[in-house]
Amino acid sequence: MPLSQDICQDILKSLNSVILDKEKKLTLALSCLLSGGHLLLEDLPGMGKTTLARAMAAALGLSSQRIQFTSDMLPGDLLGASIFNEKTREFEFHPGPVFTQMLLADEINRGSPRTQSALLEVMAEHQVSYEGKTRNIPDPFFVIATQNPLDQAGTFPLPESQLDRFAMRLSLGFPAKAQEIRILKNENRAPDLPALTDAAGLLELQKAASRVFVSDPVCEYIVNLCIKSRTDPEIPNPLSPRASRAILAAARARAFIAGRDYATPDDVQEIFPSAAEHRLRKGNISSLDTASYSDRILNQVTPLV
Repeated sequence: MPLSQDICQDILKSLNSVILDKEKKLTLALSCLLSGGHLLLEDLPGMGKTTLARAMAAALGLSSQRIQFTSDMLPGDLLGASIFNEKTREFEFHPGPVFTQMLLADEINRGSPRTQSALLEVMAEHQVSYEGKTRNIPDPFFVIATQNPLDQAGTFPLPESQLDRFAMRLSLGFPAKAQEIRILKNENRAPDLPALTDAAGLLELQKAASRVFVSDPVCEYIVNLCIKSRTDPEIPNPLSPRASRAILAAARARAFIAGRDYATPDDVQEIFPSAAEHRLRKGNISSLDTASYSDRILNQVTPLV
């Protein structure tokens, strides 16, 4: 545990050299990846979403691909396509950008619903079904998607089924005045972040995080939070068992990053808004709205320990 904790802290320190004064958000982002989940970054343009995604790929030593979503993009632009080879007189499959370890889906909500749906299988099952064949995606595999606020022109709301594929949603928010001055001075530019681990090391960290002990009262607390979302008439969408599993995994990962081998209600409360808010809302309502359904639930459910 101590060695793994040191690696996690080194990764956070490296990320903090690029994304200034956002330690809590960076811890949540790393918790998401250590739990094996995909991450949705929602914010105004120019807030550092793409920078964070690239920095995480570099620090974790993962192969990465970036694709810019546009309204005219087709599913084949993501998954790949069969192209006729003049020499062999046969069609050959050319893998698309999803065949990587970390896919940066930039401005995902500018893609059409048809293109967005092409990611459902690969995000859930880490495979691509194409022309009757199933092709596996490298392991580990993450999607870090950025999304602009839905009131901006040219956006298509992500359907609830797509939002549910993301374990967590984060918004970096504006930097503090002192940090923005540092940004203007280019003090956050770290062009080549060193790889502090690799794919095999990250898989080991994930396994270690999954072994963090969670007591029955903490499990019951998570379930009670989800049940509250299903019985409160003010909440648009209830939390599914998939959501409760994602909350549990993220709480384990946060405890692991903190150097503990057990999770507490504080871990659950810390990750709950990021793991639940985008699931509780309708797809056509931006998560940047001021109302917080996750806070409403947390205020009404008391931990058992």
